[in-house]
Amino acid sequence: MPALKIFGKMKYFMVSDKNDRLFNYRTICIIIFAALISGILSGIFIALTWDLPQIRSIESFRPAGVTRIYSADGILISELYLEKRDPVPLNAIPYYLKAAIIATEDRTFYRHSGMDIKGILRAVIKDMIAGEYAEGASTITQQVAKTLFLTPKKSLLRKIKEAILSFQLERRYTKDEIIELYLNQIYFGSGAYGVESAAKLYFGKPAKELSLAECALIAGLPKSPSRFSPVINLNAAQKRRNIVLKQMLETGIISDTEYNAAADNPVILINHEQSRIIAPYFIEYVKNYLEEVLGASRLYRGGLTVHTTLLSNLQDAAEESSAIGIAEITKRMKKSGIKDPDPQCALIAIDIKTGGIVAMTGGNDFYKSSFNRATMALRQPGSAFKPFIYALAVERGFTQHSLLLDAPVVFKSGKRGKDWVPQNYSGGYEGEMTIRKALAVSENIPAIRLMEILGPSSVTQFAHKLGIETPLDPNLSLALGTSGVTLIELASAYAVFPNMGKYIKPFCVTDVEDRRGNIIWRTKPEKRIAMSGEGAAIMTNMLEAVINEGTGSAGRALNRSVAGKTGTTNDHKDALFIGFSPSVLAGVWVGRDIPAPLGNGETGGKAALPVWINFMSKALSGKQDEAFNIPDGVVRVKIDPATGLSASSGSDTAATALYRKGTEPE
Repeated sequence: MPALKIFGKMKYFMVSDKNDRLFNYRTICIIIFAALISGILSGIFIALTWDLPQIRSIESFRPAGVTRIYSADGILISELYLEKRDPVPLNAIPYYLKAAIIATEDRTFYRHSGMDIKGILRAVIKDMIAGEYAEGASTITQQVAKTLFLTPKKSLLRKIKEAILSFQLERRYTKDEIIELYLNQIYFGSGAYGVESAAKLYFGKPAKELSLAECALIAGLPKSPSRFSPVINLNAAQKRRNIVLKQMLETGIISDTEYNAAADNPVILINHEQSRIIAPYFIEYVKNYLEEVLGASRLYRGGLTVHTTLLSNLQDAAEESSAIGIAEITKRMKKSGIKDPDPQCALIAIDIKTGGIVAMTGGNDFYKSSFNRATMALRQPGSAFKPFIYALAVERGFTQHSLLLDAPVVFKSGKRGKDWVPQNYSGGYEGEMTIRKALAVSENIPAIRLMEILGPSSVTQFAHKLGIETPLDPNLSLALGTSGVTLIELASAYAVFPNMGKYIKPFCVTDVEDRRGNIIWRTKPEKRIAMSGEGAAIMTNMLEAVINEGTGSAGRALNRSVAGKTGTTNDHKDALFIGFSPSVLAGVWVGRDIPAPLGNGETGGKAALPVWINFMSKALSGKQDEAFNIPDGVVRVKIDPATGLSASSGSDTAATALYRKGTEPE
């Protein structure tokens, strides 16, 4: 073969081999580049999605519900929530509301797969023109993803995560399931989350009862809940509502006739003026209690139903009586020259048989001061403490005609200092008197002498047994009520007397139900025998004498079987009356937050007793008078209350006194 041909062939093969190598090199480069790009994209995808929540968690998601608190007579008195939300199924939401939301928020909702591409492109252009991240272009699915899983912070990264979650939502759930989630989750302004809460907040009715105009107003709120809230700006809300109605007309949801009728319809909201909150001090007391037994998270997020012991008619009576009493006291304080009088009144009422708190006021204005003076204030009870001394004496064998010396007395001080020379409030002395009369007229000296006989430590122990939980100073001045206690303690201890010696710790809640109606907690009242039934009946009878023969004489106006005791502290800083019928007990305290005189003459009988009488007259209205229980082993005896000697039944001054059999006067 000629050399030229051979060389030519060799040249061909050389060129061909070079081309093959170049092709292989390019192919390898392309593969490497593609792998690199794929790796980068995969890395970006993993970085974006590694911390995304699992979409299936929606199936176990339970939105925070509203916990509702009811009175014992079935009246809703409060709602507790972190977010005011009442989830309802889609079939409980009117068609117009669902359609209005779709028309204003996402017209292609039933056609897209989670993202509105045209909307996104339009938003990008607007953002570029604005020079900032201004336009969201979120579909309803995206808004659900953002609300349930992401933060509201605007960023490109969050938007990408939102898109990924939206696709996942669309793959796993139907459109109706997604719109139901949306309608129950989105914020509608003024604290309302979800359409049901919004309907109740703005129109006072469930969503299923909303009119076309009302549906349109609510549908217009998600765009800017604060700006368009009718509570904040009624005019702006009405304009926004009409825009929604126009969009519904344009999309064929409503007719011209429906549009015109709805657009001309004025926005009528439920009354949002400062409404009277029922029993705010009681509600706060219930909240604090349930936070301890159930936990704050469960209480505010669990959608619970709480049944309380409160009776709405008695609560109304308590608030009205307290307000009237404070107005009268304030008037007298001003007249006596006291500048800026600021008396407070607290009242607590208890069902004697059950121990349930049926009414409570903790002060004049909860919104000025939430401090509950019925349950938290440690104030001196004054003479209202004396019944505990006499009750112990009765348990120890003293009878109503047992005599005590009412005469001046000096107690020597064991330390350097002045001797204690106690005095009666009246300033005078009567010599010997029965313990019945000593309690009825509330003389100090006989009570102090009785305390000395019984022993201060014995009295403090007995008071704790009756229900006083606050530590007491075991000294003779305790007979004058010098150790601070709370009003609720006093009330619970007094309730032992008409309850035949049984102590029941006051409680405020009967039971709690979860959102399915299952009872998850029920109260178990703390009960114990605090004193004998005979002794309790005798003490009740002696406290009846306070009203019939002593410092509580104004209570006779009730013309009922009632008993109680006044209390007044030094310089008239505290005035009290604790009293009861056979069924209900009420304690009233009047004073100033920073202990200072209420004014001369403002005793328990003048400042607190009128409030008690007013309350009890309403509490007992329409009920037949009933007598206090008298146990076996106790007899009724007619006595002369001044001497304690037996008296003829025809005597004008005779009083009926109770005695253990065999201890009655001859």
